[in-house]
Amino acid sequence: MYTFLTTSPWADYELLDAGNFEKLERFGQHILARPEPQAIWDPHLPASEWQRANAIFTREKGSQERGQWKIKPGTPEQWHINYERPDGLKLRFRLGMSSFKHVGLFPEQDPNWQFIYNETRRRKAAQPRVLNLFAYTGAATLAARAAGADVTHLDSVKQVNFWARDNMEASGIDGVRWLVEDAMKYVKREVKRGSKYQGLILDPPAYGRGPNGEKWQLEDELNEMLKLCQQLLDPEDHFFLVNLYSLGFSALILDNLVSEIFPTMRDKREIGEIYLHDAGARKLPLGTFCRFTT
Repeated sequence: MYTFLTTSPWADYELLDAGNFEKLERFGQHILARPEPQAIWDPHLPASEWQRANAIFTREKGSQERGQWKIKPGTPEQWHINYERPDGLKLRFRLGMSSFKHVGLFPEQDPNWQFIYNETRRRKAAQPRVLNLFAYTGAATLAARAAGADVTHLDSVKQVNFWARDNMEASGIDGVRWLVEDAMKYVKREVKRGSKYQGLILDPPAYGRGPNGEKWQLEDELNEMLKLCQQLLDPEDHFFLVNLYSLGFSALILDNLVSEIFPTMRDKREIGEIYLHDAGARKLPLGTFCRFTT
């Protein structure tokens, strides 16, 4: 089933506008303007609204990601926002302005955080085992842990894991297992050990490096990674989620991979796109996903 997912109303986050290859967002009390390559249309709001931004990110020449922030006086470089949903999920995130335009959170993942929280609570195991790969600053990790899972959080960047720990502590949660590892190497070892998980979460980048320089290229590695994950899932009781943000990487590619690798889930999976809607009701695409559950 092809599906479109978007963020539910959220007091501490709002996409105010998008256009001219930029997006204007409110995180708590602070408004940020950042590059967004898929916002090819005209902005909805007047230039005066964009000029209200507390911080504006400008890319370095020749780079799609790296650049610097122009921050208005009185604007902190780090701050916290709250996340609370009717299903009982309550988290708190530390945000910060990095040199790669990111702030430590991808708000469009809200529907997947809710999926993780609710599906973890549905598992038969008293304490479901959940593995979060390419886990970044840990929002998905904390959603699973808040639901009672035994969670392993894996990311290849040590500083990112420290950030995730800060989010865990700010959310009043503990007990996460932290790994600074190459995802492919770790998953291969887990398959050899015969490990099984009731939940698997993947949010791989288009390109990345492991802690020892290991190369990750999405189109080269994803097929093998999904095959290994299939072997790690508890065959009787599991949920699975993969999310991709790579320009030109169609949901149909995920459809083909999942149909081949997880044939018993063919009629149970959700697959499609994640987007955010702005005040002008335009839909900003921010990735493809596939998820399923027993």
